[in-house]
Amino acid sequence: MKTLVLVHGYFGGGSQWAAQKVAFGDQFQVITPDLPGFGDNSRSTAPETIKGFAINVFRQLDALGVHRFHLAGHSMGGMIVQEMVALAPERIQKLVLYGTGPLGLMPGRFETIDESRRAVQEQGVETTGRRIAATWFMQGESGQGYDVCAALASRATLQAALAGLTAMESWSGVAALPGIKSPTLVIWGDGDRAYLWPQPEQLWHGIEGAKLAVIPGCAHAIHLEKPHLFNSMLADFLLES
Repeated sequence: MKTLVLVHGYFGGGSQWAAQKVAFGDQFQVITPDLPGFGDNSRSTAPETIKGFAINVFRQLDALGVHRFHLAGHSMGGMIVQEMVALAPERIQKLVLYGTGPLGLMPGRFETIDESRRAVQEQGVETTGRRIAATWFMQGESGQGYDVCAALASRATLQAALAGLTAMESWSGVAALPGIKSPTLVIWGDGDRAYLWPQPEQLWHGIEGAKLAVIPGCAHAIHLEKPHLFNSMLADFLLES
């Protein structure tokens, strides 16, 4: 059985992929690691670089004896998986870059990295995490799946919340895009306020042969807002020969 690794993003956690574990569990060994400082891994110290997060995911997979796998990353997790491909391209079979881009500073984001940093420091992790999570849904706090994201955001440590922002703002994967040779699918919701269209567009054009799926009426958390549509897109890509 092939392995599918799903990497969450900032203020996320492995449990956000519960519907995908059910949907793909018969076809793949589905692994949903928690990044250090987030989710069930909140006792670990988070690195301050995207490369550091990538190395941590590799270590978790090595501990499970997993060498070759399909790889998907959401948001900051999309940056992490791009770094994983750069570090060990021979280990990645197919690649999914979802709600993400090649620029950690995220031009046009709903607020700047510095504004998020000040909010975390002044208002705390839980308040800031819940507010940011609301921007990931077309219906804000009423969006399907918001409660899952809000609960996960509140579990992040202050150290991880700040480290994640530092890691993103200092990272760019633009130069590495031409070197990505794994078959790649870019997924983006047309209402995404974190990664505006130029970001997924740059992935799509920058990675040779990349495929693009634009999901209408969704923001940043398509796998929660429209899970059946997200899963269908993912299955079509992963299962095609």
